[in-house]
Amino acid sequence: MQVKAITPRGYCKGVVRAIEMAKKAQNEKKPIVILGMIVHNKYIVEALKEMGIETIDHPGKTRLELLDEIQEGTVIITAHGAGDQVFKKARDKGLHVIDASCLDVIKTHNVIKTRLKEGREVLYFGKAGHPEAEGAVSIDSDRVHLITCKEDLQAIDPGKSYVITNQTTMSLYDVRDLCEYAEASLPHVIVEKETCTATKIRQEAIKHMDEDIDIVFIVGDPHSNNTQKLAAIAREKREVHMIESLDDLDVELLKGKKKAAVSSGASTPTYLTNQVIRFLQQFDENVPATYHKPSIDLRKILD
Repeated sequence: MQVKAITPRGYCKGVVRAIEMAKKAQNEKKPIVILGMIVHNKYIVEALKEMGIETIDHPGKTRLELLDEIQEGTVIITAHGAGDQVFKKARDKGLHVIDASCLDVIKTHNVIKTRLKEGREVLYFGKAGHPEAEGAVSIDSDRVHLITCKEDLQAIDPGKSYVITNQTTMSLYDVRDLCEYAEASLPHVIVEKETCTATKIRQEAIKHMDEDIDIVFIVGDPHSNNTQKLAAIAREKREVHMIESLDDLDVELLKGKKKAAVSSGASTPTYLTNQVIRFLQQFDENVPATYHKPSIDLRKILD
């Protein structure tokens, strides 16, 4: 089968940094616990667990609430960042804190704090319930407004001054549309887009993929917002399937297809994406022997 491995794909610098910091934490004060998924990928979480680094993550619970379950040792802040209250609470509990926040997320937090000091309120374009959005809004929950859609903007007071910024993993196309809507309806607004460069170029590569591609596989965890956005952009023109790994690839989908494209979210291990690419390259629907899928080796996830 013909395969187009879309580039760039996979790990961004923030993910690489967070994983390396977690791996280096093995010798820190025990127990070592990550406050939420270090990045949104269950295979990375499982691989770190094999190294003795646990993850606490319960849907619906904030980072502050998750801290109640950690009484001693070392806590790692994930790449998604966290509010100042989280850092204070962790240190007040006597925990050793390792901050693995993505530097782009830290930059966004600094933008928000600066604009708040100037007297502006913040319109933060993001996904409800996402830890990155949680951390940003918690900077000042009264003056930082989470905007998930145009309807949210309709409830905003047009008499105030605002700055617009956004979750770094948002679709650059969704952010553009929301910005245009906000600028048309709010007279006192300035824009500071914070979609990270890695997210932008991955989304643009997906949008401009080859015309002759029959089917697209986006490899990544369903919790990963940037992975979901890649799939949403690809679905505008192609048949698209999100898979966490080769285990999820249904070979029946490949029958009658000539050319497949593969991309992956910024938190997807290269090993998992390469497994999918290699499998597709050798696949021949007329040769049943090519249907066999190799197993996943957790020891290679963090390479």
